[in-house]
Parts: sequence; structure tokens; C-alpha cells
Amino acid sequence: MKTDPEVFIRDNTGVLSPPHVPEVTLHLATEAHDLWLKTEEELEEIGLPPPFWAFAWAGGQGLARHVLDHPALVAGKSVLDFASGSGLVGIAARLSGAAPVLAADIDPWSKTAIRLNAALNGVDLAHTAEDMVGRDEGWDVVLAGDVFYDRGFADVLIPWFSALAARGALVLVGDPGRTYCPRERMEALATYTVPVTRALEDSEVKKTTVWRFGASPAKA
Repeated sequence: MKTDPEVFIRDNTGVLSPPHVPEVTLHLATEAHDLWLKTEEELEEIGLPPPFWAFAWAGGQGLARHVLDHPALVAGKSVLDFASGSGLVGIAARLSGAAPVLAADIDPWSKTAIRLNAALNGVDLAHTAEDMVGRDEGWDVVLAGDVFYDRGFADVLIPWFSALAARGALVLVGDPGRTYCPRERMEALATYTVPVTRALEDSEVKKTTVWRFGASPAKA
């Protein structure tokens, strides 16, 4: 890496609580930070992929809220926080009594963001940068916040989530209405109105649903 991740994160974010999950604090970028304004070319110059870890996305906020409000879903259970980003959902799971929790994200910068954010909240999270799609390490619960934003990615996630659900894992998805979310395969558990930043989304709030993924399409 051209830039030290920890130094960069500390210098270009603030310690803030996401609006829908005030129990959690994270290193987040805001309009007050230069990171918010950097172009793709500037990010590439410093060796930084798009900093998804620097924002509390609506799908993750909704899912984290649901986990905190219903700790029995994860308490005492092994959890995979897939496409973890900032680690928000994994942190919520640990605060709700899950153990162990593995935060998985292929972005190499997420590793540092997750470590720093876990420390802010006084929890331990294991981390992997390996691509976990298609793998099954026996997790009791799989949490995925805002993952159905791309058709190609959705096409590989659906059979994997289906297989996990079929063998008995609880697969929970937080989704703010993304186009490729396979609603016909899921059961809605709760809906939240999550404040977001217009610079990231198309509105100031996003209706976010927490879904339970099924092994097969739901019956009409």
C-alpha cells in the first residue's frame, strides 16, 4: 500500500455514531473530511479502493439495528458478517452476545477499519480478506448488509445463501431496496426508516428491510 491505512483512517474520519445505531461508534467520513471529496483518480493515486468502509450504509444500519433489538438471534452463536465494510453489523452482533464473529471483506483497507472500530466499541472481531462466497464454515448465523447492488454479485450470492439456509443457517439480509434483491426468496422480518446522506443515496432516508433468506423461493 502507498498509504498507511491506520494513519489515513484516523486523519480522514471522525468518531461518530450512525444515526440509526447510536449504540455503536465508528470511524466515518463526513462532508467535513477530505476523504468525502476525493475523486476516483485521487483515491487510486494513494492506493485506496472506493472507501465503502468509511460510511454507514442503510442496509447495514437496518441490519445492525435489528440484531441489537433482537439479541436472541445471535447470542451465543457463531456469526459471519459478510461484506463487513466498517464492521458495523459484526460489532452489533458481538454487542448482542454472538461469539465468535468473523468479519469478512476483500477490501484490504477494511481490515484496519474493522480493527479500529471494534476497539472503539470494546469488542473483538476476527477478520478475513478471503473471498468467502461459496464457503461454509458452519456458522450459525450469516449477516449481510446491502449486498444486492449488482446483478453479477447477486447471481453468485443467491445459490450460496440458499445452500447455507438449506443446511440450517440463519441468513439475514439488510436491504434498502436495491434492484437485484431477490425478495421472492425471502421473508421480511422488519422495516426501518434509516437516515442517510444524499451524497451517497438518492434521498435523505432509505426504507430498509431486514429479510430472512430462504432455501427456496417463497410460495405465492
